Amino acid sequence: MSTAPAPPVDVAALFGGRLDLARQYAQLLTTEGVTRGLLGPREVPRLWERHLANCAVLTELLPVGARIVDVGSGAGLPGLVLAIRRPDLTVDLVDSLQRRTDFLVEVIELLGLSADVRVVRGRAEEADVIATVGESEWVTARAVAPLDRLVGWCLPLLRPGGRLLAIKGANAEVEVTEHGAAVRRLGGTGIEVVRCGVGQIEEPASVVVIERSAKESRRTKGRA
Repeated sequence: MSTAPAPPVDVAALFGGRLDLARQYAQLLTTEGVTRGLLGPREVPRLWERHLANCAVLTELLPVGARIVDVGSGAGLPGLVLAIRRPDLTVDLVDSLQRRTDFLVEVIELLGLSADVRVVRGRAEEADVIATVGESEWVTARAVAPLDRLVGWCLPLLRPGGRLLAIKGANAEVEVTEHGAAVRRLGGTGIEVVRCGVGQIEEPASVVVIERSAKESRRTKGRA
């Protein structure tokens, strides 16, 4: 059985008293996550820095007691990481693939997070998913789709004034420039790129923050 690498000191500090939970999750990703094709074997050595830390610092933008809808959760990034780091959060994990949602349900039970974390199987743009998790103040996503498509799926899940937090890579500003007009047409406003984890981790996360305007947004067709 593979063993998850030890977290670097700076990443371990992010989780504080919840580090044991984070270690258990990292071990599940390293074993079952790899076996089920939810995490590539090459990602294991950089699991803490590239994946867990990159997600954990997103909590800087979330107020106490926030309810979050995590779109395209996959193996639980970032939604499960947010719930592990911040027990005050309530998180809905949305994904359309059975093998992913099965893994998420198992992890939630093993980590004792069932009271605050729920798994919803379906695509973000589907009416039943919107009815189940919609009117949220916060939606998160990581490595799901280009910004224009992502906004089309995610804004309908937000109440007016709610915010989408999309973790992007080094090209976050390029995406904002390329898709800014489309985002505004879909009902997004206040678009900005925020760097989270500055001074805490070696590679801060680039997060695109988009607010849903009071005007009704139009949805695009696609998958999440």
